[in-house]
Amino acid sequence: MISFHELKNKLLEPGLVDHIVVSNKSVAKVYVRSSPPNQTSVDDFQGPVSGAPAKGHGGQYKCYFNIGSVESFEEKLEEAQEALGIDPLDYVPVTYISEMVWYQELMRYAPVLFLLGTLMFAGRVIKIDARGLHGKGGIFDKGKAQVTKIRKNAKNKVYFKDVAGCDEAKQEIMEFVHFLKKPKKYKELGAKIPRGALLVGSPGTGKTLLAKATAGESDVPFLSISGSDFVEMFVGVGPSRVRDLFQKARKCAPSIIFIDEIDAIGRARGHGGFSGSNDERESTLNQLLVEMDGFGTTSGVVVLAGTNRPDILDKALLRPGRFDRQIAIDKPDIKGREQIFQIYLKKIKLDHEPSYFSQRLAALTPGFAGADIANVCNEAALIAARGESAQVTMDHFESAIDRVIGGLEKKNKVISKLERRTVAYHESGHAVAGWFLEHAEPLLKVTIVPRGTAALGFAQYVPNENLLLTKEQLFDMTCMTLGGRAAEEVLLGKISTGAQNDLEKVTKMTYDQVAVYGFSDKVGLLSFPQREDSFEMSKPYSSKTGAIIDSEVREWVGKAYTRTIELIEEHKEQVAQIAELLLKKEVLHQDDMVQVLGERPFKSSELTNYDRFKLGFQEEEKSSQAAESGGVKDVSPPLEPQVAPT
Repeated sequence: MISFHELKNKLLEPGLVDHIVVSNKSVAKVYVRSSPPNQTSVDDFQGPVSGAPAKGHGGQYKCYFNIGSVESFEEKLEEAQEALGIDPLDYVPVTYISEMVWYQELMRYAPVLFLLGTLMFAGRVIKIDARGLHGKGGIFDKGKAQVTKIRKNAKNKVYFKDVAGCDEAKQEIMEFVHFLKKPKKYKELGAKIPRGALLVGSPGTGKTLLAKATAGESDVPFLSISGSDFVEMFVGVGPSRVRDLFQKARKCAPSIIFIDEIDAIGRARGHGGFSGSNDERESTLNQLLVEMDGFGTTSGVVVLAGTNRPDILDKALLRPGRFDRQIAIDKPDIKGREQIFQIYLKKIKLDHEPSYFSQRLAALTPGFAGADIANVCNEAALIAARGESAQVTMDHFESAIDRVIGGLEKKNKVISKLERRTVAYHESGHAVAGWFLEHAEPLLKVTIVPRGTAALGFAQYVPNENLLLTKEQLFDMTCMTLGGRAAEEVLLGKISTGAQNDLEKVTKMTYDQVAVYGFSDKVGLLSFPQREDSFEMSKPYSSKTGAIIDSEVREWVGKAYTRTIELIEEHKEQVAQIAELLLKKEVLHQDDMVQVLGERPFKSSELTNYDRFKLGFQEEEKSSQAAESGGVKDVSPPLEPQVAPT
């Protein structure tokens, strides 16, 4: 590359320039003569000699320079030749050509090429991730259902022997497996194979676990998917995935489809009047309804679904021909809990036989679901490991139950002596009131050790799993709940905020008696249950009825509190003794209560859960067998419970 000044002095003046070619109106290429007219050497100038003469002219390409504009270049070239005295007939010829510069063209399309490359790379990454997670394609396979298919030879399969506490549900689920494996047996009698079953139960009761066991027991393909997998930001993806899911199931029929948390797409239609995502969800539900029972529906595919909110599902989904059966999976009873404990205790290193723990822990955990029981066993093992114990003992299980019920123990919580004394008398009031009330629940232990959700202390009972409660039972339970507030008022002369949780329980319990159970003569045989998921702005009764309900509740609570005050006054010294013993030991068990209060004055003809906790089921069975055989007097002595450290 040269400048115009060098062109003029070193090439143009000696007459070496043969012609000039202007390319794309920006670059001037200088061609020199192969035989110069004077002694000046052409090699004095460096440049890429190509040896190719210009079209119609001689010379070879020697160098180039940039020009600002064609008009300016022509004027300067003409002035330079005129100054050099060159005849106008011998002026250097200038030609103009248009050439394609590839790198400039590529630069023009560089943004578009960069965008396309980025999209292709992103699509490839998404495709790889999707294959790794679901075995499906990438961004262009959004309409495909992300199904988890359980094969016959899969490892870590769950079987019905691994599921306990829901024998009736297992039996009904197993019928569906029989329908698919031997359909001829039922078709010969004119029976139709049910389309589906809805597993309904509280959280943690084992709906998904039962579905896994069904997959393990059945010899048919099992396709599992979550209800939320049908929900996508793209319009039309949900129905497309439903179609794809049932298409895959029909290809490998007979087969079972399990949709977990079906309420994500099965919510009742037409509520709220909103559009957008609601329409997409309803379209997904409509497609599911068609696939389960519509034109062109083929047999051989059974649909199982799980939910803990069956009340919000669409009625069309629950009609016969779709989900023919609703299988209720309730929280296990004491026998079911014993079976569940047996399963989880086999994995733990214990200091007794698993049956020793399972029989007693089942009595200590009323209302616990399967997930809660698994959590108790795991917490007990963690507590034992934390304490460097070689085996898990009953003390560890009791501490685990306290942790699950009351929360983490707060050893470093700063409590004044006055607060600690108030808590001791409060909990002592609960314990003594329940001890001398006939229908109160048996006390297991009382503690003033602060815990996360149990505030500054709590009294733990072993309630019986009664399905029916009488008015007298509820009254005694109300008095027992008010025992803490009554003890503060009688023995300390002042009340605190510690009874706030007790008052919440009393309020709910009494409102249920008056407005739900029909125990009030003034309200009558009417029931107004409160629905937590209801959005009704008006109550189903008049303001006058509401005033009667409020008046009855206040009157009943007043009677219960008066009865509790009288009971605490009667046993005032014993309440003080229990409180002082609590301040000294922090944790009292029933044996400690017996030493101070004596045996409970009420004896039950039936074994309570506390008796089962002390005796175990084996002793109960021996007692019942002895009664049936005419009374065998020789009964082995009861096993004493392990006492928690104080």
